[in-house]
Amino acid sequence: MPIKIPDHLPAKEILQSEHIFVMGEKRAFQQDIRPLRILILNLMPMKEVTETQLLRLLGNSPLQVEVTLLRMQSHVAKNTSAEHLTSFYQTFDDVQQQAYDGMIITGAPVEHLPFEEVGYWQELCSILEWTKESVTSTLHICWAAQAALYYHYQVDKYALPDKLFGVFEHTVNVRCNLTRGFDDAFLVPHSRHTDIRKSDLERVPELDVLAESDEAGVFLVATPDARQIFVTGHAEYDATTLWDEYKRDLERGLAVPLPKYYFPNDDESRPPRHQWRSHANLLFSNWLNYCVYQETPYDLSGRVKRPQSVG
Repeated sequence: MPIKIPDHLPAKEILQSEHIFVMGEKRAFQQDIRPLRILILNLMPMKEVTETQLLRLLGNSPLQVEVTLLRMQSHVAKNTSAEHLTSFYQTFDDVQQQAYDGMIITGAPVEHLPFEEVGYWQELCSILEWTKESVTSTLHICWAAQAALYYHYQVDKYALPDKLFGVFEHTVNVRCNLTRGFDDAFLVPHSRHTDIRKSDLERVPELDVLAESDEAGVFLVATPDARQIFVTGHAEYDATTLWDEYKRDLERGLAVPLPKYYFPNDDESRPPRHQWRSHANLLFSNWLNYCVYQETPYDLSGRVKRPQSVG
């Protein structure tokens, strides 16, 4: 089944060229189907790139998905045009009286700051609090996973001595709906300067560590009911995303390491291979099916709550 997105969203043309079934608003309106309502809070600077990556994964499912894009009202994006944001994004004020089947909150390039010093922290806290009643299942990615673990469970992040950068092998700790079909070992990209510690998570009885890596640490954490899911890596990345980040950092004069296990034989003249695509699709399809579709009510109106101010 298709994902329902705005007719003129730039990602639509890219996804159609990849033979991913997308449906414009006009055609979707003619179908008598109640699609899953998925809200994406996009905190990444290159928003159009992240939109395409996430929509690609959401589109590889037998479920019809209606996507709403959300931005922070208390932050002015510098790398995405105001026209794009105005045309395709809403703010929390626009959506807070509604309920959603699922929500994705992306990473953000602010991990060098303490959480409370992030300019939109109070707004994000209000959104995180709102998800507890108004969203069936929320999937947090990278920095958003760290931020939500800190907000919900007081689990702190720690600075790493060197950037964790590359494609790392992971193993499954717990076989459950979210890891259904996963191989015993699977690959996922990471790109971050901070980490969360398994020992801190193990002190929180409401959390289960579902998958981890000897080198990259904890990868997948969830509550037993899968209402809150935390992903520390970037399964959604394209084959060249780490390469683009590497070149960007070099151009800025940063002493960035070569992404580990990314280029064949660590030879950056050879194109990297997309070795995590199948598990990325499996993670998102499992989330949509088992954590969202199988758990969400048909009528969301009873879940709408007026959000409480945080802070």
